[in-house]
Amino acid sequence: MTYQNFSLERLQAMDAAHHLHPFTDHKDLRSVGTRIITRAEGPFVYDAEGTQILDGMAGLWCVNVGYGRNELAETAYAQMKELPYYNSFFRCTTPTPALLAERLARIAPAGVNQVFYGSSGSEANDTALRLVRHYWALEGRPQKRKIISRNWAYHGSTIAGASLGGMAAMHGQLNGAVPEIVHVMPPYAFELKQNGESDEAFGLRAAKAVEDAILDAGADNVAAFIGEPVMGAGGVKIAPDSYWPEIQRICRKHDVLLMLDEVITGYGRTGEWFAAQTFGLEPDTITTAKALTSGYQPLSALLVGDRISQTLVEKGGEFFHGYTYSGHPVACAVALANLDIIEREGLIERVRDETGPYLATALKEAVADHDIVGEVRSIGLMAAIEIVKDRATRERFSGAGMAGATVRDHAIANGMMLRAVGDTMILSPPLIWTKETVDMACERIRKALDRAAADL
Repeated sequence: MTYQNFSLERLQAMDAAHHLHPFTDHKDLRSVGTRIITRAEGPFVYDAEGTQILDGMAGLWCVNVGYGRNELAETAYAQMKELPYYNSFFRCTTPTPALLAERLARIAPAGVNQVFYGSSGSEANDTALRLVRHYWALEGRPQKRKIISRNWAYHGSTIAGASLGGMAAMHGQLNGAVPEIVHVMPPYAFELKQNGESDEAFGLRAAKAVEDAILDAGADNVAAFIGEPVMGAGGVKIAPDSYWPEIQRICRKHDVLLMLDEVITGYGRTGEWFAAQTFGLEPDTITTAKALTSGYQPLSALLVGDRISQTLVEKGGEFFHGYTYSGHPVACAVALANLDIIEREGLIERVRDETGPYLATALKEAVADHDIVGEVRSIGLMAAIEIVKDRATRERFSGAGMAGATVRDHAIANGMMLRAVGDTMILSPPLIWTKETVDMACERIRKALDRAAADL
């Protein structure tokens, strides 16, 4: 039996009766009913009523090669027929995770050559936290346990992931976070830059907050700093150019490991395979997931630098950690085919040389002068629009997040899928977007802003 046997109303009723959605006010959702997406093709998704929506979020930051890729479906089918599953325990593996690990080491930044698989970015960040603390214990320095993170960071929804992240609402529901994780200010110039402060000076001040936290804790007690190269779910917060070089200098000075969360930025989003390469960073771990398979299968890959992996192999003995689906053969097969598509179609080069610069220019021309827009910023194929009541003072509308939700609802009604993070509108489309798709998006976003402004 397939969903076509049921009416939209019946599907919505079943969803309301039994389905607990992520990041959802369930009472509110069930009062209005869910939008049910039934199919997709290229850059578009379609709901149960046949409405076409331009997907500005690549699903959930993940569908980099777009929808309807028969090659990925056929790869999954062939692998399922040959070997649908076997585990990576018991001194065993299967061909596809081995092939994928070699492929990832080849495209990763220099000095990053090992891979630990999971099924989600949250799992990968759990693994990273455990591995970093284990590394220091193996090196005879078990007191190096503290992790420096940032407010508004997002590192997943598991207990460890939410603890690493800097989302106050998530911390409020933990009822006890993982200890020894410290959060400092993020490089969010739009709200935190002081009057008269240059971008360069602000970036250095935001980096100094990390160093101050290391000194407050004592460098001998700090294991690592974790950060997203571009803060994604926190609102596409792009650090000034001065920030990341200073962060790397600080980590090296104090012998603190550098953990990058590239669950969103990995696999082409910033115009390189990894944002580490965009920013010239040399991380000790890189958390990846999402676009590794373009969302066609659940898979994460924690990329581990040589410093940690050599100690783990030579001194570690058995690493008591792993998942049933670590290195799932079908997911790894799809990842290999997905990376083939990205390379064959030159999607990374397109983002770097064509669509990324075009999006930056076109979006600013389309909306930067709007009465309720305080800032437009972008890097590669990810962008943010700050919604404000007063452009000069950057005063927000009353009711936190209300303005953003209003813009979002008008955008979707106008065939444009945007996400609101508070009163910041964010955009992270499939890498297959063209200049024509960008123009379509800009036109629809402008209309949504006009209609939202009338309401607000």
